[in-house]
Amino acid sequence: MAIFSVYVVNKAGGLIYQLDHYAPRADTEKTFSFPLDLVLRPHDERVVVAFGQRDGIRVGHAVLAINGAEVNGRLTADGKDVLEFLGNPANYPVSIRFGRHRLSSNEKLMLASMFHSLFAIGSQLSPEVGSSGIEMLETDTFKLHCFQTLTGIKFMVLADPRQTGIDALLRKIYEIYSDFALKNPFYSLEMPIRCELFDQNLKLALEVAEKAGPFGPGS
Repeated sequence: MAIFSVYVVNKAGGLIYQLDHYAPRADTEKTFSFPLDLVLRPHDERVVVAFGQRDGIRVGHAVLAINGAEVNGRLTADGKDVLEFLGNPANYPVSIRFGRHRLSSNEKLMLASMFHSLFAIGSQLSPEVGSSGIEMLETDTFKLHCFQTLTGIKFMVLADPRQTGIDALLRKIYEIYSDFALKNPFYSLEMPIRCELFDQNLKLALEVAEKAGPFGPGS
């Protein structure tokens, strides 16, 4: 079981804190001969698999490295276009590493804002007055848990579907936020959280949650 990441979103929908705690590795590296038996297409400043799946390589996976060198978006390490490089028979055999694209800071900001909007829509669609909004989204590979405070701050945790004690963890994170961010004289409300003590105590809380599940009295 694992906790993947933590997001803190202010009441306006802005991402003010994000921590990647654990990122499962699903990269696949294979050596290919010409012609490449996968269809690649440019997408959002990267090259992804558009058609063809094999040996753990899935549609949507991005080209992460060629011959052991990390690619930079649509360019190889030495500045060549990835698609042109892979279209040249002289460059084969070639080793390519595929995997899920790592979200950029801008993408994380955008997704946090989108969830804030979905949360508001969920509250409005509720047949009951005073709905708390979205508390959990579940997929086959992770669960997104959300806790909104009375002041509108949202704490979100992405975790393994089997991970227990997330409700208690969310309230523990709120406690850490209150103790080490709000009580920090240099912190301004609604602004990004940059506090070493907040980071340290949050990481400790995540480790405790992963190992022990729910927080006990006095934790």
